[in-house]
Amino acid sequence: MTDLLRAKDLLFSEKYTIVLCKNGASYTDTRRGIAPMLGFLEQGIDLAGFSVADRVVGKAAALLFVRAGISAVYAAVISEPALDVLNTNAIPCEWNKKVTYIINRTGDGPCPMEHAVRNIDDPKAAEAVLRDTLKNNLR
Repeated sequence: MTDLLRAKDLLFSEKYTIVLCKNGASYTDTRRGIAPMLGFLEQGIDLAGFSVADRVVGKAAALLFVRAGISAVYAAVISEPALDVLNTNAIPCEWNKKVTYIINRTGDGPCPMEHAVRNIDDPKAAEAVLRDTLKNNLR
């Protein structure tokens, strides 16, 4: 079983929002949004070469995947900007549904994280902006 297939299986068999797999190792989380990826990066976990299965992938998540060195992505839902980021960085991606952009949790506008990185293409810069945006949205 490939790492991506294993990650997809775990994503749908459990209540996870994100699953990362590589050579038998796995990381999982149940939090929504980009919090899990920011947490993995903050902990200094080496995710290079891991495959990811995620429920929703916007441009923010895609940039964090590039930053982490992710090798393959599955998204239940992916935005067009996220797909552009993954394609530009030669990261293979599968998805169930492609949307123009990710909507916010109240359904009345764009996701604030995707909006925060709309004009950013550098993964390192994106990580800093996303940390600030997440901190400001929690206030």
